[in-house]
Order: sequence, then C-alpha cells, then structure tokens
Amino acid sequence: MAKWQIDQAHSTIGFEVKHMMVSKVKGQFTDYSAEVEVDDLTDLTSANIDITIDATSITTNNGDRDNHLKSAEFFDIEQFPEIKFKSTSIAKNGDDYKVSGDLTIRDVTKPVVFDVEYGGKGTNPWGVDVYGFEAETKIDREEFGLTWNAALETGGVLVGKDIKIKVELELNPETE
Repeated sequence: MAKWQIDQAHSTIGFEVKHMMVSKVKGQFTDYSAEVEVDDLTDLTSANIDITIDATSITTNNGDRDNHLKSAEFFDIEQFPEIKFKSTSIAKNGDDYKVSGDLTIRDVTKPVVFDVEYGGKGTNPWGVDVYGFEAETKIDREEFGLTWNAALETGGVLVGKDIKIKVELELNPETE
C-alpha cells in the first residue's frame, strides 16, 4: 500500500466544548503526525490510519487555560503526553465515510466513529497530488478520565461533557 503524510501547514486538529453552558471554547493541537496507508485516497475503505497527537501542543489562545488543560486535572501531559487514534474499519457512506477506530486519551481507549467527508483532489504548484478530508466526531470527555469541573452558582457546570473533535487534513504522498 502507498503511504501518505499530513501537510501540517494545511491541516488542523481541533476541538470545541461548551463553557458555562452558554458559549463554546475552541482549541487545537499544533503538533501531530499520521501514518496513512492506502493505494487510492479516493477510496478509503481499505486504508489503515494511525494518528498521534502531541498533547503538550494544545492551544486555546489562553495561556492560563492551556496550562490548566495540560495539568493532571485534564490531560496530565507529564504522564500521558500523547493522544492516539487507530482506525479499525472504514465504511463508505455515499460520497463520504464512517471511519471507526480506537481513540486513546490518558491511557483510556474507547471506540469512536468519525464522519469523514472527502474534499477532493488537486495538484499543488510543485506537481504533487494533494487530497483533502474533513472529519468530525463527538466524545464524552469524562469517559476518557477528563472529569474536572466546577459547579456554577446559577446551576450547571463550567465545562461541558461533550467534546466535538474536528479534523481537517490535507494529505500528499510520503517522501523519503
């Protein structure tokens, strides 16, 4: 099978979560890698996908919040510096895909399903084929040991349980 790499300059791995029950906080991870093996990126059904995210690269554009997310109360980056995803099966769904796999956060592994949209194929100015994909899933953070929270005087909690994970990837052939 052919190997493909993420073009990090044109990709994003991000998330969003409810804050104080009324708004959303968005963030992303700036350092990640992937091993994608498939002969034809226009048909992902036979692909093997392994993504490793450096949890220390989390950013929400707020240093205090980022430090709290890196602490033992959330990601505990000292003990668990990586977040991993490994595909287990991929099913075609019209023009799109359902990518099932195992997500590991804080050494807790749970099955998740990403809804993946194929964005198309292009050729960059250097003659290299590029393929675009958007993927999204939702997880309950507490199932992965991310349980810190604070009750609000008005009712509810500071941080929502549901995390929406959004991935935008541009892939091109792996170079030696």
